[in-house]
Amino acid sequence: MATQREGSLEAPTRHPLNWKEAEFWDQDALLAEMERVFDICHGCRRCVSLCNSFPTLFDLVDESDTMEVDGVDKADYHKVVEHCYLCDLCYLTKCPYVPPHEWNLDFPHVMLRAKAVHFKQQGASKRDRMLTSTDAIGKLASIPVVVQTVNTVNSVKPMRKLLDKALGVHADAVLPKYHSNTLQKRLRSHQSTQTAKPVGPTRGKVALFATCYGNYNEPELGEDLLSIFEHNGIPVTTVDKEQCCGMPKMELGDLEAVERAKEANIPLLAKMIDDGWDIVGPIPSCVLMFKQELPLMFPDDPDVIKVRDNIYDPFEYLMLRHKGGALNTDFKTSLGKVVYHVACHQRVQKIGMKTRELLQLIPDTDVITIERCSGHDGTYAVKREYHDISMKICRPVVNKVKQEKPDFYTSDCPMAGHQIENGLDDDSEPHHPLSLVRRAYGL
Repeated sequence: MATQREGSLEAPTRHPLNWKEAEFWDQDALLAEMERVFDICHGCRRCVSLCNSFPTLFDLVDESDTMEVDGVDKADYHKVVEHCYLCDLCYLTKCPYVPPHEWNLDFPHVMLRAKAVHFKQQGASKRDRMLTSTDAIGKLASIPVVVQTVNTVNSVKPMRKLLDKALGVHADAVLPKYHSNTLQKRLRSHQSTQTAKPVGPTRGKVALFATCYGNYNEPELGEDLLSIFEHNGIPVTTVDKEQCCGMPKMELGDLEAVERAKEANIPLLAKMIDDGWDIVGPIPSCVLMFKQELPLMFPDDPDVIKVRDNIYDPFEYLMLRHKGGALNTDFKTSLGKVVYHVACHQRVQKIGMKTRELLQLIPDTDVITIERCSGHDGTYAVKREYHDISMKICRPVVNKVKQEKPDFYTSDCPMAGHQIENGLDDDSEPHHPLSLVRRAYGL
């Protein structure tokens, strides 16, 4: 008699989201699939140390009359969904039952489906709509006469308490600063003088997808990237008229907004690729959106696939060049001890630790890695009801930084870096890996 496999050693595969099909939106079909998935998770429990979805699920089971999933009120299923911020770590690092295993378990995409159904039926709060409208907020907050007021409100404790009461944005959460001199403005007249030199799969000239965060909140990330890439002989331009990648709206379950963002961005990026440019973005979540989520939502769109195959994480790109002997390794300054937090949305790109590999090329630099989620997720950590939980998730990362007493701590996700900063009881600040590499080059 044939027996079921307990787990799988095969590489995970991902099925398309199929969100255009009627069954995707069927409430009864969704609840049946959630019960099936929850039952498998309850019998395994190896993901309990990741996000708060799993402790929430297991507590619901353990406190039920049957102590099984069938004893959990289906009205409580959404309590599990609320804590999933689609980091994908359970799928790619923990779960032994993902496809091609016959149980076909994709926890994050079941949670995404539940978020989408919930959004379609009930919409979202004013706060959640606002927090995920990154382009609109960025454009308003970066107006010269507005930006100082916004930054003051976001940094002064009495104002933050009022913001907590009015909108449910936790008073202790770190909120990003805004700049009137955005990255797009800073680089508008920039002209690279380098000549493109293809190396390996890279064509040697890069179009920078600034991202909302990189444009409005930390434009120095794009400036650092530009400096590093041109120092390596790579001409850089910007993607004109780009919009939010759609990741915040996807996490809200607003898939139609994701489609609108896709319709705005993909033609621009596909044209730049046709013109010979590779695409690079400084924020892991945004790069992942184009590499993974949009291709799973729109698997039959050739331009989506074209962008998927030609967009890169900055350090992935640089290390591909290094493999072909084209990386400038003439570093001027060591960095000492660096604690490097590996961002979740970079890990699930399946590119390896390219940031660590490059940092390790810098002489007299010791890199200690932390492969734990920071619990930030862009919006989760700033919400009143989730902030304390997010800081609990981040506590092992914070403790490791405290233990190592590094010269620098860093993360490819700048929001994760500030989440770690928020957990430390000193005046230290995170430094993005791009900033560290620029420092090492002496630029």
